[in-house]
Amino acid sequence: MKISINAHSSSCIRGEKVLYFDPFMVTEESHYADIIFVSHEHHDHFSPEDIKKTAKNDTIYVFPASMKAEAEEFMQDKNRLILLEPGEKRDILGIPTEAVRAYNVGKPMHPRENDWLSYVVTVEGKRIYVCGDMDSSEEALSVSCDTVLVPCGGTYTMNAAEAAEFVNKLRPKTAIPMHYGSLVGKKGDGEEFLSKVDDGIDVMLLIQP
Repeated sequence: MKISINAHSSSCIRGEKVLYFDPFMVTEESHYADIIFVSHEHHDHFSPEDIKKTAKNDTIYVFPASMKAEAEEFMQDKNRLILLEPGEKRDILGIPTEAVRAYNVGKPMHPRENDWLSYVVTVEGKRIYVCGDMDSSEEALSVSCDTVLVPCGGTYTMNAAEAAEFVNKLRPKTAIPMHYGSLVGKKGDGEEFLSKVDDGIDVMLLIQP
């Protein structure tokens, strides 16, 4: 299994299947995504032009159920569209998938009532929590995972210190900071995050400074 960050909050997991999350700033047309997950409607997470660069003819698309209208306008083949509610669990092409509500606490950009999502996928026996845009919350802290991809750029999400505090409470084996160094946040946010994460939690810096 390989986890990579294309840019910002756009990530890819290559294992049993190729899973893309919020394709954005994609520079080449790969067309090998088996499943594309969209967390919410903001342009840096739902980018139709970038999704098309990663999709192939039989790609499955996963959207929050609250984005039904946007998803159906984008999709031609509704048979390849899966809409998930917060808390819902599905097996998608053999990948166990859980939807977790993702929202801000004390910021207006990602309201809880929008029912936007983070995703937990199980790949090769490892539970991977891809957070999207969020702050620490009761729902987020209830997730059990081996690896977490966590935003740390501030403004629309947790900053580096807040993200580290969240990870220290969550206690995954591995943490990967994201959502910094391009549209928001500083290039050094990953290093700051690393410096504040407890010993015993491995940190992978996949966004190059």
